[in-house]
Amino acid sequence: MAHDHALPFGDGRLTTGDWIEVRSPYDDAVLGRVPKCEATHVAEAVSVAKRVHAAGPLAPYQRAEILDRAAVALANRVEEFAQIIAAEAAKPIRTARVEAQRAVSTFQFSAVAARTLAGEVVPMDASAAGAGKIAFTLRVPIGVVGAITPFNFPLNLVVHKLAPAIAAGCPVVVKPASQTPFSTIRLVEMLIDECGLPAGHINVVTGGGASVGNAIVEHPDIALITFTGSPEVGWDIRAKAARKKVGLELGNNAPVIIEPTGDWETAATKIAIAGFSHAGQSCISTQRIFVHDSIVAQFTDALVDKVKNLVVGDPLDEATDVSALISTTERDRVHAWIEEAEAQGASVACGGEIGDDGVLLPTVLANVADEMKVCSLEVFGPVVGIASYSDFDDALRRANTTRYGLQAAVFTTHIADAMKAARTLDFGGVLINEVPTFRADQQPYGGLRDSGNTREGPKYTVEEMTESRLVILNA
Repeated sequence: MAHDHALPFGDGRLTTGDWIEVRSPYDDAVLGRVPKCEATHVAEAVSVAKRVHAAGPLAPYQRAEILDRAAVALANRVEEFAQIIAAEAAKPIRTARVEAQRAVSTFQFSAVAARTLAGEVVPMDASAAGAGKIAFTLRVPIGVVGAITPFNFPLNLVVHKLAPAIAAGCPVVVKPASQTPFSTIRLVEMLIDECGLPAGHINVVTGGGASVGNAIVEHPDIALITFTGSPEVGWDIRAKAARKKVGLELGNNAPVIIEPTGDWETAATKIAIAGFSHAGQSCISTQRIFVHDSIVAQFTDALVDKVKNLVVGDPLDEATDVSALISTTERDRVHAWIEEAEAQGASVACGGEIGDDGVLLPTVLANVADEMKVCSLEVFGPVVGIASYSDFDDALRRANTTRYGLQAAVFTTHIADAMKAARTLDFGGVLINEVPTFRADQQPYGGLRDSGNTREGPKYTVEEMTESRLVILNA
């Protein structure tokens, strides 16, 4: 991987003469270089994509066949892509394989969306004005899509933007995260070189947010922007692109409530994975754990035992469960939040330290308070906080006291409490007897408030990327 990577761009490959060096988050080894693009390259990419759009979309069956071939090609390259993900994102190799497998499913569901994309019949003769007329709607591509993707799922979250765009018939200009560009570059190469996607349908630009990102946001010929990242950046994009459709998938501080009737041992087993997979760098990483005071001591002991057994180290080691955060800056921020919580009265049940290899150890905090940063904000690191409660309604209220609203969960065997949670928890998704970190790629995934403004999942993203066109036939 440690070489210069040209970008799939227009009818060929782009190099700029200026380069961005990409390093391993785990050991700082140089992984390779990618072109450092500027606003002029974005303008050129948009021009290419606009010409593709003006030429008219491929037929839906052709889009579906490309996506089918992509699913097969990626399934045959799971290990190749997993190695890329593990190296550039420091995602443990076993977890990276899961991401690559999930991306196969995302392609498959996008192929289904392409084949079933349809409008509806409008009952014109339901009124006197429409008598004698027949009407229906068509779903047509919205236009050029600008996609800005994050580092934490450098393959599957990219596929969640590119595959629905192919299904919808929209050309794309995509900017991957500068820390993790190689998954995107290899993916688009595969789509063009092996799966039959015509050149120019997806154009990759790499560079900083201030230059490349802003150029995508501000370009007048981009019809839709799809962004996954922080709330601060996301809402700034929304403000700058008032005349565009903007889909935002942002942050969260996912809560889970564990009732005494619930299977708290299973909850502990799941949270030991859900709170620490990819070092907690997931928008739905389990973060706030509310446990009934009658079982909080037992639950805490069980969770700590499991977390202490997590293997920390090299992401390419098959044994590793948790590896490095994306940067030492992020590691030091999360560590400072842990120390601040401890100073404010929380206790470190395990972890809380930086290991000899520079990796922040998986951390369980007990006796956390709702106003601590580790509870009120998104940690985006390998930290969970446990708080006790005595009244279920109070736990629901505390779970709702947040600027975010992506996914929340409850463990209970009482159907009445499960239904109360479903109706009360003000989140995009409410999971019962499952952690809030669960996501199936076909589900409508998205949140409220500072968690975003849209729903992803191929079927739902394709709807966002198409417009409804009314056709009226006068008989």
